[in-house]
Amino acid sequence: MDPALVENLLQRIVTGLLVGSIYGLLCTGLGMIFGVIRVINFAQGEFMMLGMYATMIVGGMLATVFGLGPALGAYLAIVVAAVVLAGAGWGLQRYVISHVSGARVVGSDNEGHFAQLILTLGLSLVLSNLALILFGSSPKTVQSALSSSSWTVGPFTEGAITVFVNQARAIGCICAVVASTALYFFVQRTRAGTSMRAAADNPTAATIVGIDVEKAYARAFAIGTGATALAGGLIAMYYPVNPYIGVEFVIIMYAGVVLGGMGSMLGAFWGGFTMGVVQQLSTYFLPFQLQNATIFILFLVVVLLRPQGLFGRSAERA
Repeated sequence: MDPALVENLLQRIVTGLLVGSIYGLLCTGLGMIFGVIRVINFAQGEFMMLGMYATMIVGGMLATVFGLGPALGAYLAIVVAAVVLAGAGWGLQRYVISHVSGARVVGSDNEGHFAQLILTLGLSLVLSNLALILFGSSPKTVQSALSSSSWTVGPFTEGAITVFVNQARAIGCICAVVASTALYFFVQRTRAGTSMRAAADNPTAATIVGIDVEKAYARAFAIGTGATALAGGLIAMYYPVNPYIGVEFVIIMYAGVVLGGMGSMLGAFWGGFTMGVVQQLSTYFLPFQLQNATIFILFLVVVLLRPQGLFGRSAERA
């Protein structure tokens, strides 16, 4: 086989693994919100967009005012953005979304889903247009040398096959895997995580045993928002941001969550990871413009063969 073709394929596999890990964190954030609160949040892409802008602005301030350098300043800004947006998410769920979700809509028509769709879609439009007013329509990037620097792996064999690993994507991959793993163990092993799972499984029973369901919902929304903002900051290290970038990514998020299995955090991560790998591999065979079409073909195939998703569970309904 032509060494150039092998090198091209290996390069796309490596890029897919790096990008897929960050997509996995994006889907984990969305899966946290839907899995616990059962809210379809169309504004999730805008939370990612805000995380990207916050990384760019706060990172620039930290780099110039405190002399931390563009790379260190940007990564500290990612943490700051995630914490701030997690707090904003907590307040948003507590004082806005709680009115169209949870116990307040039990027994209502469609259990408040129509109101949730309109509310989150409106929030998405408000946030994207506010970003347009504040930052303009021109794409902006984080000023860091990492996005244009790579580690060289190889050469392999006599054909001098070499793979280049983008530094910003590689660091983002490590951060995404660590954050996703931490979230998984938080939900599975801590008392706060147990209360969220109980509130998701049976809110009435959870209330009877003394769990504050509304507090658990707010915590889940805050964590999901913070995780998405964190992933957005990692993406901003190598991908330009504009006010409407959320629309581009929210479709991938939902496809990944459904592909992995609704209500499964582990499934959400692997669903997003699979989307990233397939998206990058598709460019080996197809034009760049068709990469998103390829992931939806995979999505349709999986849904047809396994409607509950890769890690979801079938549920009998009366």
